[in-house]
Amino acid sequence: MSQDSDNPDLGLDWIRAVPEGGTEHGPGPWIEVAFGDGDAVYLRESDDPGTVVTTTRQKWDAFVRGVQAGEFDHFVEDACR
Repeated sequence: MSQDSDNPDLGLDWIRAVPEGGTEHGPGPWIEVAFGDGDAVYLRESDDPGTVVTTTRQKWDAFVRGVQAGEFDHFVEDACR
């Protein structure tokens, strides 16, 4: 993974992850994801768009499958109480 703080938009269409029942203009900050040319996937926080983390599509897909399978639920169990 790498970071690029020189160009926060990178000419990409950013998708904002909004919690269920929330609005994209709510309090945030939100996680934003963009898919670049080829294999690149970019992530950033809406309140710090200059810090961009880059990963590959293969790693992103593995992460999404893990979330869907509940592999990370233990990280949020206490936060949901």
